[in-house]
Amino acid sequence: MSSFEQKFGELTKKEGHVEEADIAAIFDQAKPVEPEYLIGQWEGGSFDTVDDVEPIVLYDSAGARIWNKDYGKAQLRETKFRGVVSAAMIYDNFPIIDSFRYISHNVVIGGMDNKLISKEAGTYYFYLRRIVG
Repeated sequence: MSSFEQKFGELTKKEGHVEEADIAAIFDQAKPVEPEYLIGQWEGGSFDTVDDVEPIVLYDSAGARIWNKDYGKAQLRETKFRGVVSAAMIYDNFPIIDSFRYISHNVVIGGMDNKLISKEAGTYYFYLRRIVG
């Protein structure tokens, strides 16, 4: 495991507040990914094709994955965010663009650009794990 992956892992285990500068540094070091790389099932989303994405997927009380229809669908495209062109998920029904970068084969980090949230709030960072098997 590289020091980069180790630092990311430490941040994911941290309880409470994570400084935006710390996670932004990880995001900025991460390599870009192509939209096709995201095709598949991820914890939190379902990427069937670049044009057919269920951006918010949750688990019901029985443990089955269900699409949260309130958020609508999305599509994947390449966009430039924080100076790097990489895969981005563009929501159909909301002014939201999630930009992705590579952490490891089964993990990507995302940065959300959301026009509904004030710029002073900063960027919302998150990560997705690929569902394997």
